[in-house]
Amino acid sequence: MELLENIKATARKELKRIVLPEAEEERTLRAADQCIAESLANIILIGSPEVIRNKAAEYGLEHVNKATIVDPNNNPNKDKYVQLMLDLRKSKGLTKEEAEKLIVNPLYLGVLMIKAGDADGEVAGANNATGDVLRPAFQYVKTRPGISVVSGAFLMMVPKHFGENGLMVFADCAVHPNPTAPELAQIAVETGRTTRAIAGFEPRIAMLSFSTKGSAKHEMVDKVVEATRLAQEMDPSLQIDGELQADAAIIPGIGSKKAPGSPIAGKANVLVFPTLEVGNIAYKLVQRMANAEAIGPVLQGMAAPINDLSRGCSISDIVNLVAITACQAQAK
Repeated sequence: MELLENIKATARKELKRIVLPEAEEERTLRAADQCIAESLANIILIGSPEVIRNKAAEYGLEHVNKATIVDPNNNPNKDKYVQLMLDLRKSKGLTKEEAEKLIVNPLYLGVLMIKAGDADGEVAGANNATGDVLRPAFQYVKTRPGISVVSGAFLMMVPKHFGENGLMVFADCAVHPNPTAPELAQIAVETGRTTRAIAGFEPRIAMLSFSTKGSAKHEMVDKVVEATRLAQEMDPSLQIDGELQADAAIIPGIGSKKAPGSPIAGKANVLVFPTLEVGNIAYKLVQRMANAEAIGPVLQGMAAPINDLSRGCSISDIVNLVAITACQAQAK
């Protein structure tokens, strides 16, 4: 697919240090080998060096020996990371004894490496639930300055006459159930930045509603109107308009009738949904009924790129998300 090849090409331009905390898991280890072979990132594997090397030999993996392997049970930087944990969480009641127990957990060790500047991003979730992956990230890496909400964007491969030659970005489809107007504005801005960093085109962002430019009156419409105003103020470099119904956002003839003069109506390539319920339903309907390919979710809003896999992911899913995470790290 051209999009993924472009993402990989971007990742190769400036190799970032991507940590894989589930390195003893077969799919992850095979993906790491492929990432190194394709020069997508400098890979850091967390796990037992002996187990990793034995499994690499068993699977016939030729490139894993080029990865940096960090043993969580015999880590020379343990004291540094424990002290960093205490500096960040002591006010929350974290004790040194608790920190020393947590730092041998690869998911905590991975985010502490990022926080300490020893890694640039993380991909995990092949063997762990989303909550377990994100909890350490929220506690130690936290969100970007000026951003209080994390969201999930999907890259949607749709028919060529939609979006940007058949590529659209949908958000939020994965994380935040019912954002306030300020939170929805943040999601819009972060999705625009994700679009630039990963999809590689200039975003035209439609703030979606069941109303177009005042055609309906409701507090849910008011939220989208306010979010649009706030997003435009947050980042004037982004093209953002709303509120727009979905057809007015993506069909030129309808957009020109319902929202004449709008710079976005009829030609949006980024759709921001008012709630997670709407976004999740929309991307799955488009994926299944239009046979569209959905790549993601790409988590956005974190101070450093940390992305969560489905536990049913394939090796190629992991490889692709490593490349995406590397692109996010470059943009940061």
